[in-house]
Amino acid sequence: MDTVRLDTWLWAARFFKTRSQAKRACELGRIRVNGQAAKPAHVVRVGNRLLVTNESGDFGIDVLLLSAMRGPAAVAHTLYRETEESRLARQKLAEAQKAARAFDILPPSRPTKRDRRLIMRLRGRTDDR
Repeated sequence: MDTVRLDTWLWAARFFKTRSQAKRACELGRIRVNGQAAKPAHVVRVGNRLLVTNESGDFGIDVLLLSAMRGPAAVAHTLYRETEESRLARQKLAEAQKAARAFDILPPSRPTKRDRRLIMRLRGRTDDR
């Protein structure tokens, strides 16, 4: 196997749960192959550099192996290698999000019935639906 469709490879490498999600990401321009936006049917070859944007963040990866079949996560991880810059950027973002949570102001307790009515009024609803 010399080549595989991009959406199939992304699904097999477990970047997306379904092939249709991988296809949709390609159509929305969230997948770049060697710096250029790619369509779902783009041919992936060993050595290609991909930039994948999904819910987990931005991944810069190098393709090491090709597969059209989805297997266990341990096997899927052998299909690619994440670049060091990508790994550092994701760690930095995770640390920033963790630090931001420390400054969140949490209420001292649950809202009372009166508090809930005030909240409803603020949102523009006057009844208790």
